[in-house]
Amino acid sequence: MAKKIVGIDLGTTNSVVAVMEGGKPTVITNAEGSRLTPSVVGFGKGGQRLVGQLARRQAVMNPKNTVYSAKRFIGRRFDEVGSERRNVTFDVKAGKAAEALLHIPETGRDVTPEEISAMVLQKLRAEAERYLGEDVTEAVITVPAYFNDSQRQATRNAGEIAGFNVRRIINEPTAAALAYGMDKKGAETILVWDLGGGTFDVSILEAGDGVFEVKATNGDTHLGGDDYDRSIVDYVADDFRAREGIDLRKDPQALQRLVEACEKAKQELSTVPQTQISLPFITADQHGPKHLDVPLTRAKFEELSHHLTER
Repeated sequence: MAKKIVGIDLGTTNSVVAVMEGGKPTVITNAEGSRLTPSVVGFGKGGQRLVGQLARRQAVMNPKNTVYSAKRFIGRRFDEVGSERRNVTFDVKAGKAAEALLHIPETGRDVTPEEISAMVLQKLRAEAERYLGEDVTEAVITVPAYFNDSQRQATRNAGEIAGFNVRRIINEPTAAALAYGMDKKGAETILVWDLGGGTFDVSILEAGDGVFEVKATNGDTHLGGDDYDRSIVDYVADDFRAREGIDLRKDPQALQRLVEACEKAKQELSTVPQTQISLPFITADQHGPKHLDVPLTRAKFEELSHHLTER
């Protein structure tokens, strides 16, 4: 029996694994019940390793030992990632070959972005094996169209570290166009708009005779869903500070809860015109516990994030 080949979107913020079943792609749900697995790896006491949602939940309280956005560093030299280094909470160092290394104080080790990506890929592989009930060793992994040869090879290396035989590395917009055009005939010009968690890419492809060619690609590597989440976090935190005199952003535990609640609210506003951000016992002062309860409409969210949409 032919081995199943999985397709993996190894994202900056979240990653996804899918498999073809009955001629149709099926996105595999992870053990937490989500189709998205955060591309986050955390290291706890004694070097305990957390991957995905569990790592993300402790990120605010363990910032130096939690690695995210490894995709921004993969296959790149230390002197190429100056702006990226300034936007993460963990330490980035130069390796002997001037490559970017990620320092983990809890373990005392410097790890490569490929190793971190491999840990995320290992989780995706385990989820696929759980779903399919068989070993999964074959994979196709997508990368941004602008990735250079070094970044593509480093992504392939990450897949191999995770135990995959990487059949192909393909461009993300090409994968999207393939999914769109699987049942279509004839020549077309396709625009792929990809607003991810941390990056925004727009690509134009030409399709014909089953061949997809990327003609142009552009975007903003520092614009994504995380920025939209942050606009809600700041709004709610400012509102709470004005009423209670407490800045929740200075309390790691409260901030972690707030970030998760604001992301959930953003997702809910995709389907409903208004939602409620409710966090009981979010903090306390000398007078007792404080509760957060803020309504948020879709119109208000659009106002808060207008500057991002305009970019």
